[in-house]
Amino acid sequence: MPKITGDSLSQHREQIRQRVFEAFVELISERSFDAITMAQLAAAAGVGRTTIYHHFPDKDAVVVAFASHETNRYLDELGSVLADAATPSERLGRYLRHHLAEGEQFHLGLGPQVYGLLSDSSLREIREHVVAVETVLRTIIDDGVASGDFTVTDVDGVLPLIHACLNPRHLEAETIVGFVMAGVGART
Repeated sequence: MPKITGDSLSQHREQIRQRVFEAFVELISERSFDAITMAQLAAAAGVGRTTIYHHFPDKDAVVVAFASHETNRYLDELGSVLADAATPSERLGRYLRHHLAEGEQFHLGLGPQVYGLLSDSSLREIREHVVAVETVLRTIIDDGVASGDFTVTDVDGVLPLIHACLNPRHLEAETIVGFVMAGVGART
């Protein structure tokens, strides 16, 4: 009989998942995604091979579950950061600063080297997580346009441009924030 950790079966399952996620982060920092095996993930997480397959049928499932976990954590933090902002301009500034401060940890560099190896269905599931974050930004921009705080005429075009501005890590955060705020015509 396997040993159950935690106070309940659901807590035990969550602890196993968390250990697998931590092992995934460790392994992906050391080697490429295609070089990681489920056996290596299990060993790094301190669980048996049958246990890891009980929770995740394959590596794609690990990546999708990890992306979901990280997105939910990120959205919770973002919600707290934005909660008491009085204006769309203030919310946008907070959104940008939070994304610049936390975005690198949130994304973990899981770009083309991982996503290029995932199945189409896994990529669609991960895209849903990206859309959840984009929805927060869309709401901020829509609210700013409605209140007259922003002079954006093409919200669909502006959203990817804003996120593209958040990628350059070699620039000062306030330079990026100032550029985006000017780009949307923010009243401060």
